Amino acid sequence: MTTTPRAVVLLSGGLDSATCLAIARDAGFETYALSVAYGQRHVAELTASKRVAEALGAQEHRLARVELGQFGGSALTDPGIAVPEGGDTKGIPVTYVPARNTVMLSIAMAWAEVLEARDIFVGVNAVDYSGYPDCRPAFIDAFQTMANLATKAGVEGHGLRIHAPLIDLSKADIIRRGAALGVDYSLTVSCYQADDSGRACGLCDACRLRRAGFEAAGLPDPTPYQYRTS
Repeated sequence: MTTTPRAVVLLSGGLDSATCLAIARDAGFETYALSVAYGQRHVAELTASKRVAEALGAQEHRLARVELGQFGGSALTDPGIAVPEGGDTKGIPVTYVPARNTVMLSIAMAWAEVLEARDIFVGVNAVDYSGYPDCRPAFIDAFQTMANLATKAGVEGHGLRIHAPLIDLSKADIIRRGAALGVDYSLTVSCYQADDSGRACGLCDACRLRRAGFEAAGLPDPTPYQYRTS
């Protein structure tokens, strides 16, 4: 008998993670979607994650909670720091959340061990992204090395693999790939300051990259915006 391999997929509710979930499913994995409430101000993405997990047939969807917001230091967790608009940010922007991907991958690693899953998918991207240090290939490689030193599965020779299938793709390529796999992007929320209904601001870095991606892909942008964007 053969057993369908399991994979934990980090699912924020945004465009990239939805595509990542579709890729894992297409690769033949039984998918377990993991979303993390880390104190983000844009909680509409967590509502979106439920819709996406259901639409893409995740076997299970879990919501883990960790309060990174208590430390502040990011426009995504601290209401006292404005989300930058205009796309002219220099260096690592204030939307960077310290340790976010490290924490989320660690939680995914824990659930993967319990599930006896050997694979974790994460939708990080090092091309059309905001300059976050924990979206780089070197970080993913280092985390995989750590995971196989720090887990019972790794020590016993059942190594964990961290998949980052979007890491070298442009936003347009990600959208084309997801569209080919049947992702309904109208279910997703990418905006850093979406309202409670999930309507995007159209002005933040995430909105700018998303809108440009649809334009470059030659596909209609299904994003509901709070204001006219053109």
